[in-house]
Amino acid sequence: MAAAFRIGIDLGTTHTVLAFAPVVEDDIQVFAVPQSVAAGEVAPRPLLPSLRFHAAEGALAAADLPLPWPSDEPAILGAFARELGQQTPGRLVASAKSWLSHPAVDRTAAILPWGAPDEVPKVSPLEASASYLRHLRRAWDRAHPGAPLAQQATVLTVPASFDDGARQLTLQAAALAGLGAVHLIEEPQAAFYDWVFAHRNDLARQLAGTRRLLVVDVGGGTTDLTLIEVALDAAGRPQLARTGVGDHLVLGGDNMDLALARWIEPRLSGGPSGGPSDRQLGAIQLAQLTQRCRSAKERLLAPDGPAETTVTLQGGGSRLIGGARSAPLTRADVDRLLVEGFFPQVAADARPRRARGALVEFGLPYASDAAITRHIAAFLQRQGGGLPDTVLLNGGVFHAPALRERLLATLRAWQPAGAPPIRLLDTPRLDAAVARGAVAYAMARAGSAPRIRSGAARAYYLALEDGQGICVLPHGTPEGETVRLDARRFRLRLGRPVRFNLATSAADLRHRAGDLAALQDGLQRLPPIATVLEPRAGAAGEVQVTLDARITEVGTLEMHCVAVDGAVDGADAPPQRWELEFQLRGDATAPGADAPVAAHPRLPEALAAIARVYGDRKQAVDAREVRQLRATLERLLGERATWHAALLRTLFGALLQGARRRRRSPQHERAWFNLAGFTLRPGFGDPLDGWRMERMWELFGPGIAHSDDSQQWSEWWTLWRRIAGGLDAEQQQMVYEAVAYYLQPPGGTDIAAPEGPSMQALDELLRMAASFERIRPADKVRFGQWLLQRLRQRPTHELWWALGRLGARQPLYASLHHVLPPATAQDWIAQIAAIAPDWARHEAAAFAVAQIARATGDRARDLPEALRLRIAEQLQAAHAAPGWAAMVREATMLDEADQRRVFGEALPPGLVLLRG
Repeated sequence: MAAAFRIGIDLGTTHTVLAFAPVVEDDIQVFAVPQSVAAGEVAPRPLLPSLRFHAAEGALAAADLPLPWPSDEPAILGAFARELGQQTPGRLVASAKSWLSHPAVDRTAAILPWGAPDEVPKVSPLEASASYLRHLRRAWDRAHPGAPLAQQATVLTVPASFDDGARQLTLQAAALAGLGAVHLIEEPQAAFYDWVFAHRNDLARQLAGTRRLLVVDVGGGTTDLTLIEVALDAAGRPQLARTGVGDHLVLGGDNMDLALARWIEPRLSGGPSGGPSDRQLGAIQLAQLTQRCRSAKERLLAPDGPAETTVTLQGGGSRLIGGARSAPLTRADVDRLLVEGFFPQVAADARPRRARGALVEFGLPYASDAAITRHIAAFLQRQGGGLPDTVLLNGGVFHAPALRERLLATLRAWQPAGAPPIRLLDTPRLDAAVARGAVAYAMARAGSAPRIRSGAARAYYLALEDGQGICVLPHGTPEGETVRLDARRFRLRLGRPVRFNLATSAADLRHRAGDLAALQDGLQRLPPIATVLEPRAGAAGEVQVTLDARITEVGTLEMHCVAVDGAVDGADAPPQRWELEFQLRGDATAPGADAPVAAHPRLPEALAAIARVYGDRKQAVDAREVRQLRATLERLLGERATWHAALLRTLFGALLQGARRRRRSPQHERAWFNLAGFTLRPGFGDPLDGWRMERMWELFGPGIAHSDDSQQWSEWWTLWRRIAGGLDAEQQQMVYEAVAYYLQPPGGTDIAAPEGPSMQALDELLRMAASFERIRPADKVRFGQWLLQRLRQRPTHELWWALGRLGARQPLYASLHHVLPPATAQDWIAQIAAIAPDWARHEAAAFAVAQIARATGDRARDLPEALRLRIAEQLQAAHAAPGWAAMVREATMLDEADQRRVFGEALPPGLVLLRG
């Protein structure tokens, strides 16, 4: 069935809007989505994506609020859900789109509502997003039974700065919701599409004098910046091209609501003394206060809003009424906090501050600098420093005149004296512009509306080993257009790891596809793509290929290696193709984007030394040479703590080739365990580490060949501790369950003894198990209690290290939802204080406490502030390292010494953990 409508969906952080236009017309309308409201009524208001789960006995459930269509949704959605969330803290899922782009959590895991009690059912960011879209689909299908949404031409909007992972998750959410094929468009572009469509009949006059247009889109969860260049064709018609996209900023209306909540929190009255309280709210109460501040902000900033309102925070349980606390909030307060906090007047060369600010809450990675004007200044500097002559503002925050006026005044202050003032385009539909623009984009794709060219803002080059690069995609290549390098031939290795290095230039160097360029001519290297391309049927170990490339609609460079000899299945079959997909949204100057590290001059000798011990040669190798292999490598390459990541992975490759020959003798096996773990640590960080870990996991089943030696076991456990970060949750759980019997205290009966020979080297076994950050929380809690029982019997450095690692507030590599609850951490700290009350005499115990009480800025993970401050004072009194007390007081980065202590040894140079 042919599509009857063109659909645009703005899956916003604080509201979701569906706009549509019949295919045969050009009238864009906004669809009124029914809400879940009391008594089965239908409120014709746009859907507000808030999701509320009910598990407590007697709680209101979705079944109590029947919808006009059959639904098995276990949640209440919409504006009513948001209102309920203000009354029933801990059950509201909001900002799901921000979570969808959160790189430090598993976005497919059931982790929301963040920080909610265990008895509250959880949902993943992916499923929450799908729920909104499913609600939209059912509402639309009921209103248009002859034109189901799955059969319409649908466009979903995403932030311009969404990386490829977040975009793919958005498409997955659409599929889970039962939508058909959808296209994506960036939200700032969609907002401008709406403006262009509204002025399509006199666009040339409307854009007269406009050559560089800046779109500032401040939504509920993100701030997006986009540059659009305007040129005139021979007939004087405007030609529009998007040329620049800003970094991903989790900075928007949510941050503003949180800033208001943080400001009003100490001013709340009605506590036990009747006056303001200095007691910090818990994560759930702060979330409730933030929701109430959002409602208060919207009332105060409305055109006919009051000058002052009262923000009330309900009590909990039996104190629901009597425990209520309140504080006044005025329009002047809101203007001052939001204008000066988020839109300060700064210089044109300002840059965002890197200091960690107060706006780090609820587990979301909010921008450390909340000043949007500083982010705009830095963005324009990266785009060459030229100022825009026209600005389009989008997002609900710009309903407030004070914010619009301050931003425009700041931009105009950057202009030279006498320049025409920057023009502000009129945007009367801030809440619906993005959804309407998505429909206009669908029209433009069909050729019935003006189109913005989203070509390559950079040229891309495939870096060669001789210092040159081949242009694979010229500057300005239109989106979706495939560029073929038919005149170039390459040799491609199949079935083994290969690395492709990419370089880019923001300047148009006028290179055509296939041209050679010197990489030092203003080109920046991007992080490489490393992969293993598997042979297809009939393909040899090496094949001759040519390349083709294009910019996809989700902003990635897609390249294919195409076999020049065609397919092996017959002359009429298409040629064999291997796909490479580069992510271009990252920062080209990020760590790891530099030129490859030069190979060590004595690396060939080191590889030969490994080959002599683990090679395929028949002659015996002297046992002394095996034992001294590590010393030999250090003599050739220097102290091994200085071996950089690239060198380590090269050595691991040689060791992996000899993995089958590690069983020749106990000395062979011990040395191999030691060196393999050291050269692959921490199991992640290099593009090919996933493939390497797959090869290593194949070795876990066979286990130790020479198992009668405790030193053998020690090296075996150390190997898996070093690379634990490369094991997924299922693998870690499997290893944990295999060794759990030996983790319990002597005489423990919680776990039955396994079959087979007894495991040895229990200290290293405990350290390995404590490094498994992805095991089930219940197992972590029980393991922690076992460790505390062992510590009461015989405190050791290894046991303190294991307990601190297990209860750490900030994981080294796992998703944040794997962190143990604060209540468990508090209980452990109380037990530690009983076991080792004098931290001056027990340094290892003091560091364990510092890890378990460490501040993260996320109240769902942090211990109560008063307790943390007491612990920090105790650490200072015990003359512990100054950094330990500091990390308990406030969120800080670990220094090199503490990072080494947490990990168990130094990380490879070039692999620096930047979590938290």
